[in-house]
Amino acid sequence: MPHREDVLVDEHLRELAARLKGPARLKSDLLTEARHGLLDAVEAYRESGVPSTEAQRRAVVEFGSPAQVLPSWQAELAVGALRGLSLRMLAIAGVGVVAGDLTWRGSSWSSGPRPPAGYQLLASSVDWIWMGSLLLAVAGLLVVSASARSTRPGLALVQRAVGAGLTAMLALAVIAGCALFAWSMTLWDDALRWPPMIIGAVLVGGAYFSLGRAVRGWLQATARRAESLASTAH
Repeated sequence: MPHREDVLVDEHLRELAARLKGPARLKSDLLTEARHGLLDAVEAYRESGVPSTEAQRRAVVEFGSPAQVLPSWQAELAVGALRGLSLRMLAIAGVGVVAGDLTWRGSSWSSGPRPPAGYQLLASSVDWIWMGSLLLAVAGLLVVSASARSTRPGLALVQRAVGAGLTAMLALAVIAGCALFAWSMTLWDDALRWPPMIIGAVLVGGAYFSLGRAVRGWLQATARRAESLASTAH
């Protein structure tokens, strides 16, 4: 049974937690599993007559130092962050591809003069950005699935490439989407009073924020993974 005086175990886990970056739930699961394993080892030593403090010390040494444990754990967290980003992009880009044109139905040019060619090109580019994001998200999930079955070093490069691509796609979507919205207001006086435009802007803004958080989490997890590998190499 766990003891309240398992100070060395708690300190070891706190140090690991402070140095890990990644999805909160996955990180919590890793730490919980580690805690159970450490406490089981401590209890086994205690039952064999080893004093409490020495039992903890031995269990922690057997478990491994942060430098030994972090690379594999951080790699798992980086993959988890890519999975979360890919799933979020898949859902949002899928909606963007299917429902993107709904924002413009009933606009002034649906029954009147067409907007400038540049505007139409920009609107089309937004659709293509969402389509590219959708395909990249699918690729990300395939890479995550492959990573769960293999530890080949090349997969880490593919993970970073897909994550970087999703990050770039989000940046392009934000730039193109904001430019399109601003241009729409200059072409159509009632744009800010038209409900589909207002609702679309709010939903897209929320989507950008959600994806931005997912990208930030992936970048942090990937950067920490690189740091842990570099420290192990030295």
